[in-house]
Amino acid sequence: MRTIARIARGMRRWALRAGAAAALGAFVAVLPQPARRAPAAEACAFATPPLTYETTEDRRAYMTAMELAGYDMLFPRDRFFSQASIEVGTRDNRTSSDVVYVPPVLLKSISWLESVTTMGARSTGFGSIGPALVSFDCGYGIAQVTSGMTAPEGDNGQPTDQQAAVATHFAYNIGRGAAILIDKWNNAPEARPVAGIDTNSDPHIIENWYYAVWGYNGFTGPGANRSNHPLDPIYGAWPRTPYSCGPQGDGLGHNRSQYPYQELVFGCVAHPPSVQGQPLWTAVPVTLPDLNNPYWRTPLDLKNFQYPYAKMDIPTPKPEHTDPTPKPPSSARAAILGQPRLQVSAPLALVTVRPGQSATAAQVRITNPGTGITAWRVTSNKSWVTVTPAAGVAIGDDLPCNNACDRGATVQISADPSKVTGSDAAIVRVQGIGGTREAFQIAVFLRVNVAIGVPGTTRN
Repeated sequence: MRTIARIARGMRRWALRAGAAAALGAFVAVLPQPARRAPAAEACAFATPPLTYETTEDRRAYMTAMELAGYDMLFPRDRFFSQASIEVGTRDNRTSSDVVYVPPVLLKSISWLESVTTMGARSTGFGSIGPALVSFDCGYGIAQVTSGMTAPEGDNGQPTDQQAAVATHFAYNIGRGAAILIDKWNNAPEARPVAGIDTNSDPHIIENWYYAVWGYNGFTGPGANRSNHPLDPIYGAWPRTPYSCGPQGDGLGHNRSQYPYQELVFGCVAHPPSVQGQPLWTAVPVTLPDLNNPYWRTPLDLKNFQYPYAKMDIPTPKPEHTDPTPKPPSSARAAILGQPRLQVSAPLALVTVRPGQSATAAQVRITNPGTGITAWRVTSNKSWVTVTPAAGVAIGDDLPCNNACDRGATVQISADPSKVTGSDAAIVRVQGIGGTREAFQIAVFLRVNVAIGVPGTTRN
């Protein structure tokens, strides 16, 4: 049974890593202050950032979504966005449990470090729709999800529904981030060390997430582009001044480059940021491994940093702590997801093109007459069709929207002049994803203008 369970775990891990064999989780910028990321490279799931909705500055909706994800209440039993059962026990007695849980405060801290807890790019204001946040290494959104986002994985070189959901809808992005963090936990003991050998590796103890959090940013050590080993000489002597996400004048550390990733996350848990004069979460004074104590220094010695890291198992740092965040009511999920619907303005589109030269696009409006966020993506059955943006969102009247906010989206349907040789037609499909599975087909007709005779004269 144990062998079968491990095979099942391996299959889930393969699914989590699909399309990102070298992915190391999300990337954190080594800047003193949180900063949004540079535009993504064209190798990512989307050649250009899709559209997303940025909620209000207090980030209340994001905090609630992370609390739901921590208790697997966002997308339970969803193959891609739910959270897996947690494995517990020591290295020689590791078993699956009935616990499905991530301390929500860890998700909140990771989100602040990864994206300043924002879904959109710098140009996307609070309470509006705009380009999604995408890093140079194809990390998308709040949780900076990289795994599975480094290339389009759908038919005909187009993104999948799952990729579109991660890139456009904050709840799916958060759910995926939580799933990846649990995957890092469940990598032990086959490919990662075990934390909490004296507490049965209880996932309710925040300190036991030390190695999983380390792995979220990359289980790396000295010599890596980004080392997260706490005994790497680049981080200096122990003890270190704790890292803080609080105000600059709090007397704590604020330079990210001086800490391994797990110390950044645990420091942020203990010293949360404030927005509009209020801390984003209740501070928890998490305990880091004492690198001067042989109980932790010996396993973490650099000579033990060798795959599969069997000599790095550690006891729970003391004192241990749990997350005080209560389990959300079931009504919280309905409030976050709403009842979205999909509406498309026209069933036909006419595109005019001069082969090899230029094309005039048709415009189609996508709106949401329901509530919450409608996430959508657009695909075509012909390679000459171009669609911008290829994915996005539309929001219902129940969501906050600033004065300049457009609750819907205008999609440009055009043609690649280099791929057009004559009149043609295509089908463009607008597919709702996530909360709505509605779909609309748009018939696209191509009208070709060919220049003949005197320059400036055309024949249709």
